[in-house]
Amino acid sequence: MKVISTIADLRAALKLERRSGKTIGLVPTMGYLHVGHMTLVRQSRKSCDVTVASIFVNPTQFGPNEDLATYPRNLERDLKLLEAEGVDYVFTPDAAEIYRPGAETIVETTHLSRILMGRIRPGHFRGVTTVVSKLFNIVQPTQAFFGEKDYQQLAIIRRMVADLDIPVEIVGVPIMREADGLACSSRNAMLTPEDRNAAVVLSKSLAAAQALAAQGERSITAIRKAILTVLKAEPRGTVEAVDIRDAEDLSKVSGKFTKPVVVLLTVRFGKVRLIDQRVIG
Repeated sequence: MKVISTIADLRAALKLERRSGKTIGLVPTMGYLHVGHMTLVRQSRKSCDVTVASIFVNPTQFGPNEDLATYPRNLERDLKLLEAEGVDYVFTPDAAEIYRPGAETIVETTHLSRILMGRIRPGHFRGVTTVVSKLFNIVQPTQAFFGEKDYQQLAIIRRMVADLDIPVEIVGVPIMREADGLACSSRNAMLTPEDRNAAVVLSKSLAAAQALAAQGERSITAIRKAILTVLKAEPRGTVEAVDIRDAEDLSKVSGKFTKPVVVLLTVRFGKVRLIDQRVIG
């Protein structure tokens, strides 16, 4: 496994791989890796000849009062995990390598990035699409792998790739969960023990919604009420958003749904914001 920190060195290495006809998979991460990231890596290794993982805590997707400074980091541990999984290259740039002095160009989906989580975190998805587009230009992957937990992010990246004709296949990989149902996330490590135990309420509320739909319920109002009943029974969590949208394009849905919808949850425990989702229908 080769660890590379500059754009020029990574491009040079991958140019040789590309010349030999190899396909390249990219797994973009912000580090502090967990089993969910390893699932992305394994899918890349299964699908592609060469796997590149990037580790970069992207400052442009954090707001002024968000957790950039305290975001968990452990590069040594991350590299050991990636090497054990057979990753070929790890790209570990610093912020100055990605955002050079005087840079002013951004990439943004003008609708999808401003709804749902985009309302709660203005500018967040602009930072995501800008850095991901840069990674695509640097790596030029055949496929790129993203977790489905960040459902809106995945939809936004797919829209960006389609709109800009970027020649990369976006592969969504199902959520990995802890034994008690909590979706794997680097932010889980920032939870207090009490909040970690309480956070399972997200998956419990999604299970309640799925059970209701399985019984034939199609009312958006009834599904949302069932979710909120479970969430609000846990006093440690502060519900920021419960959104039920069309699973394909995230458009608004009202009344009774006739095709699959996605439930998107945002709940804060202390200073830690967690998200989860489930497609039902």
